[in-house]
Amino acid sequence: MYIIGVDDKKPITVMLERILAKLDPGGEHRFYNDPVKALEDLDKPIETAFLDIEMPGLDGIELAKRIIKRYPICNIIFLTGYSEYMPSAFDLHASGYILKPFSEKKIEDALAHLRYHIPSVDLRPVTIQCFGSFEVFVKGEPVKFKRQKSKEIFAYLIDRRGALCSMDMMIGNIEPDRPNDETTRSKIRVYLGDLIFTFFKLGIDKLLIKSNGTFAVNRQILNCDYYRFLEGDPYAISLYAGEYMTQYSFAEETRGFLEMKYYDEQTSRTTNL
Repeated sequence: MYIIGVDDKKPITVMLERILAKLDPGGEHRFYNDPVKALEDLDKPIETAFLDIEMPGLDGIELAKRIIKRYPICNIIFLTGYSEYMPSAFDLHASGYILKPFSEKKIEDALAHLRYHIPSVDLRPVTIQCFGSFEVFVKGEPVKFKRQKSKEIFAYLIDRRGALCSMDMMIGNIEPDRPNDETTRSKIRVYLGDLIFTFFKLGIDKLLIKSNGTFAVNRQILNCDYYRFLEGDPYAISLYAGEYMTQYSFAEETRGFLEMKYYDEQTSRTTNL
């Protein structure tokens, strides 16, 4: 797991580091005695944060609010010597509240009963990354396309979320500067054939759905950050940083839609804090 520990007293973070090294030997753990520094270092979704409450400069309750605002499904576990902060912790839907002095057993129990579990690698064979640049992975390995236009067509079909797309739609978005004639249509057919063959070689033979000259992606075999975002998956929402299929101009409209939806999500969450 990716875990951070923040306490202004160094002996506490040293003890926590020792315990977590034993309980989660393959995890990534970072520890801070300065809560402001911990906030500055937030660079990717955190699974669990062990936070002291009474700290100079930035107390643990406010630090937790800021972490949750950025990463909504981070598990917050408070470590404190004072029980009176428990109502504030409950208001934040904290995963745990451990009174000092704590033991290895208490830390182990807290990790065994986390409120949120960041998804492990999905069992579906094709993983799609839309946030940032568009990339495709099969069983964790990046897919190498023979033609970049084939990859672009696939990105367009992903953007369409499983809706059937006609040849005219693909030409208008993939080859907008070319005439809609037989030469251009032939090129699109080559790109589609190349796309089908690329995935066939990788053992994926049900990626595209074809019906009366139209094409769509089979969403059932895709693990896609964009789709999970639209389904309200908090982890996918936390991954969005304002970039979507950055290499493709046709993605501008969806990018604007995502910005509005992300803003609404954050506004709603801030209002509820």
